Amino acid sequence: MTGSLQAGFHSGALIGTQPPEPAAARGIAIRLFLTCWLVYCLHLTTNIVREIYPALSLGDHFSFRVDEYAGMHSDIFELPGRGWHINSNPGASMLAAIPYAMFQPVVSVAVNQVNERRRASGADPPAYDSPWPMARAFYEEAWRRGLDIKFGLAAVLSQTLMMAPISALGVTAMFWFLRRVTGSNEGALWLALLYAFGTPVFFRAAYLNHNMMAGHAAFLGFLMLWNPGPCFGWSMRTRTVLAGMAGGLCVLLDYSGVVLLAGLLLYSLLQANAEYGAARRGLWYSAGAACPVGLLFLYQWRSFGHPLFPAQYWMPRVTGSNLGFHGFSGPLPDQLLANLIDYRFGLFTSCVLLILAFASPWVRWRWNSFRAREKAFFALLTVAVWLFSSSVAYSRLQFNTGVRYMTAALPFLFVLTVPVLLRISARAAWLIGVAAVAQTWAMAMYRDVEQGWGVLDPVIKMVTQGFTLPVLTLASRLGLTSGGASSISPLPLFLIAGAVLFGVWSPRLSRKMIKEDFSPWN
Repeated sequence: MTGSLQAGFHSGALIGTQPPEPAAARGIAIRLFLTCWLVYCLHLTTNIVREIYPALSLGDHFSFRVDEYAGMHSDIFELPGRGWHINSNPGASMLAAIPYAMFQPVVSVAVNQVNERRRASGADPPAYDSPWPMARAFYEEAWRRGLDIKFGLAAVLSQTLMMAPISALGVTAMFWFLRRVTGSNEGALWLALLYAFGTPVFFRAAYLNHNMMAGHAAFLGFLMLWNPGPCFGWSMRTRTVLAGMAGGLCVLLDYSGVVLLAGLLLYSLLQANAEYGAARRGLWYSAGAACPVGLLFLYQWRSFGHPLFPAQYWMPRVTGSNLGFHGFSGPLPDQLLANLIDYRFGLFTSCVLLILAFASPWVRWRWNSFRAREKAFFALLTVAVWLFSSSVAYSRLQFNTGVRYMTAALPFLFVLTVPVLLRISARAAWLIGVAAVAQTWAMAMYRDVEQGWGVLDPVIKMVTQGFTLPVLTLASRLGLTSGGASSISPLPLFLIAGAVLFGVWSPRLSRKMIKEDFSPWN
């Protein structure tokens, strides 16, 4: 936050009757997108999540079967007569398969050359100095199978060319929304930057994550339906169909997306009027949702033999899946609390900034085109995501990855914090914003929230050990450097990124980069 926040947020300058000239906003939006994309890529990690395996199979064989990766992940299971599959919805894997397929020939050549040299040398797997025994065992097995380089390159491609730009697009959508409701380009920019780097969006953008993708998709679906002004030049039918596709994509990404799909449908029906009745809106929305949901049913039919039963139905019983319907039951009391304040993955412990949302009902909102209906929708959708997440027994496993299930509600919950942030004192806003960015940046750098003090452990490490990057930690654990990760300074990378960002935000260069006719928002 800067002095512009003091002048804008607290003097009422952000409360306008009309949004500012869109030509300037177009330039800000493009530069904001590029900034987020670059910073998210800089903090990438090569964590191998389960969605990577089907992405590799799609890119290599155009198949969802992951037979060659059997035993590499606890969620990979065999269905007699149908091969090995992964216990997850295919949406994130399908998206990640796109950049991998583009570079698959290059990856294949690199992997083959490395494996040939290893076979010729007869070397043993190098030591992987990880504090987790399972991680060490995984790396050794991947090395022996000749998959470690392939996994690493696939993780980099899926993050830099899919997860990072999708997250940057979500931040840009937040900027357009805030610009519309506040009437300020500059204020919306600073708030969007706080959303990008002061919330778990930053933490989750480091590798493929379907929960955060679903949150971005749902927020874009809301913008399609909300459309004040109007902002988009498309017809009501087109926008409703697109919103349905966004809601359906949430389900294709994860079955928790059912909450987001239903929420967007309800909001669409609430907008019914004499010209466009509820029946027509519901039909258009359902037509859009049918595309990704139908793709999910097709995947389940081809993979498991039945279009309606999810992968969890076929997977052998594991710890937690004995509750309810294969791990899904009513809200679990311990998870209701843990999803909010657990010291390792709680939403509010991971981002104290979001606690301000509780005060939003008592703060006067003077926002353009954002009425009580939208406020109630955001609050109820957040609560619905919380209740659903607390009904899934597997949400207890977040302790080793940090806040995840609740990230689908992040865009909506952040919006509820903004009016409170605009009404508190400038000094308090400064302190809260800086503290939020410091915590989230530390988590994005060190990432380990499982041991020690949970989400505070990365902050302690940042203070005591200095700055780092996940790739530097990986290089240290693989023995590629001496003296530990802290001995490798990330400052050269920070300086290079800073130089690039200076060019992006330089008025002289940006005028050449930005075309005046670029924007979906008129």
